[in-house]
Amino acid sequence: MVSRSSKRRGVLIGVMLSAVIGGTAQSAIAAPVRDAGDQATPFRKAPMRSTEQEIARALSASLRDPQWRGQVRAAALDTEDVDLQALAGRTAAPEGKNLFASVSAADRRIAGLKGLPASTGSLLRVRLGAPSMRSHLNSDVTPWIAVAAAADDAKSLTAYDSQGHAHAVDTARVPDRPLYVLDIDVTKAHRAGLKVLQKAFADKGLTSLPSKAANSAHAAAAGWWATKVTAVEVNDDQEPWFKGSAEMFSLVTGFGQDGTARVDSVDMPYLDYDGTVYYPNQILVNWSHYKYNLADVVMMEDDDGTNYRALAQAITTALLTVTDQGTYIPLVNAVLSAIPDS
Repeated sequence: MVSRSSKRRGVLIGVMLSAVIGGTAQSAIAAPVRDAGDQATPFRKAPMRSTEQEIARALSASLRDPQWRGQVRAAALDTEDVDLQALAGRTAAPEGKNLFASVSAADRRIAGLKGLPASTGSLLRVRLGAPSMRSHLNSDVTPWIAVAAAADDAKSLTAYDSQGHAHAVDTARVPDRPLYVLDIDVTKAHRAGLKVLQKAFADKGLTSLPSKAANSAHAAAAGWWATKVTAVEVNDDQEPWFKGSAEMFSLVTGFGQDGTARVDSVDMPYLDYDGTVYYPNQILVNWSHYKYNLADVVMMEDDDGTNYRALAQAITTALLTVTDQGTYIPLVNAVLSAIPDS
């Protein structure tokens, strides 16, 4: 069982895995390596922050239109995360139609800032701040629009009313006034980002992208050893009311059969709630890819502001400087040093 003590954004856990000869069991020791939360700022840095503020102000002003406001309300009550570009693209309400171009441009800008391809599509999402606000969300109320804070320990959020005025919202408690939170679709960005990482690693010869058919044929012919996550639990995630769902993934590093450093990304999208034990039976390490019976794993939670292209470049640059000395050399420090504190 591999466990984490916290699910806060920016927390990294370094794990060394040792293959057990003759089986698929593993021993794992997990210890906190670095917590970037101490250095985190309450909000994402510009220009991503300024882009979200721009759309938040535009959206709050657009809610003066009763027809559009009702459509946003219906969508927020029906869906946990509303695709803002899609909603604005199909409305007949003038204010919503006017908003579409701005949101589309902002989505493209955010994708670029996160190092994602233009094909990623829409990323901005709107959600009701908390379930308790549902009973207060009626046709007579014009909700404020709050921009999600990047740090879990932010003391306040900036919210805009329909007249363009900014308000500080205390994060210590759920406000009585209903408000929408404007945020980035972390799940969508995360999955697109993992593809960016995988391609960048493959381009540098740090991993391979074999077909599923090839994997199945190899396993059927010879079999292979693997380490899997049998059970995993997240404790005390400290996720505040204004945060949406988070995404976790692991970077598995070691030396490939050719003696060069290798890194594989492993998605862990099921880790949503603390106090819950998940039984994914997920393959973490395929030992046939590695020269030694040792590997390092960095488990991390995706930050909304992650630039995947920059992250991939930093990690590949760090790992390409490490050479095989004929015995296993831990690579976790090289990976952690390459990851920006933010």
